[in-house]
Amino acid sequence: MNIFSYHQASDAASAIALKQAGPTAKYLGGGTNLVDLMRETVEQPETLVDITHLLSTIEQRADGSLLIGAGMKNTALASHDAVRAHFPLLSRAILAGASAQIRNVATVGGNILQRTRCRYFYDNAARCNKRQPHAGCDAMEGFNRYHAILGASDACVATHPSDMCVALVALDAVVHLQGPAGMRSMPLRDLHRLPGDRPDVETELQPDELITAIEIPPLAFANQSTYRKVRDRASYAFALISVAAAIDIDEAGVVRDVRLALGGVAHKPWRALKAEAALKGQKASADSFRAAAEAELADAVGLRDNAFKIELAKRTIVAVLDELKGENA
Repeated sequence: MNIFSYHQASDAASAIALKQAGPTAKYLGGGTNLVDLMRETVEQPETLVDITHLLSTIEQRADGSLLIGAGMKNTALASHDAVRAHFPLLSRAILAGASAQIRNVATVGGNILQRTRCRYFYDNAARCNKRQPHAGCDAMEGFNRYHAILGASDACVATHPSDMCVALVALDAVVHLQGPAGMRSMPLRDLHRLPGDRPDVETELQPDELITAIEIPPLAFANQSTYRKVRDRASYAFALISVAAAIDIDEAGVVRDVRLALGGVAHKPWRALKAEAALKGQKASADSFRAAAEAELADAVGLRDNAFKIELAKRTIVAVLDELKGENA
């Protein structure tokens, strides 16, 4: 058993100070991922800094933006009236993730920072560069049905497991951070890293930095949005492929603007910028949707068990956009 100490922070500043005091300290949100990792001895913190009761509000601003505290529970966010009315893809993405019991305790910040569910990462008997740098990657020749088809490297083919993050990346969400050096912000799509040769370095967070809030900027056509998750079973399963999308189509049937992100395909939530560029100014049709999907997946590389995901991703993009086109009609 790994012995650890537990401290409850009174505010963000005290949380940062408590984490600085222990070299292996970890912030504890809902604990739905960290506690699992501790059970498997993948994580062995000497100190847990409890932040579950902090930063749990949501602010709806006059310009239509939302400021979401990092400690807000996933269920509360998914059911919030402003989210359901103006950003339905976010509500649907959260409700597609995990079980109701887990959503009731999981926090927004913890969801963002959850680690991969790759079985080799969890198995201490397996080689994993994410768990132990330069050890090798057993997923390459092992069971890799759920693994990456975009942005992977020879060091790691794991995927980011969050549904919520896919929707947030599609919405151009900004993450607000606080650390020993002060406060800063960055686009959420820049927070997570691709694996390269250091898959153990998963984010751009500085030491002891804490996520304090997520800001969703106003997006006039976000009410015309959805999230679709393709998985092996109907509940409590991670995505093979997921698509978060919002689209704005003019009276002539031409795409004025679009937001598109993919889950289950990469080490990070994947913003489909190539597909977006290919769609803007084009007639909203099955042909243009397929061409955009082809452009986004042109560099995809399949492994032994997951090559089917390339075509599945293309078809899911087309199906989601076609659904939204019908809603715009």
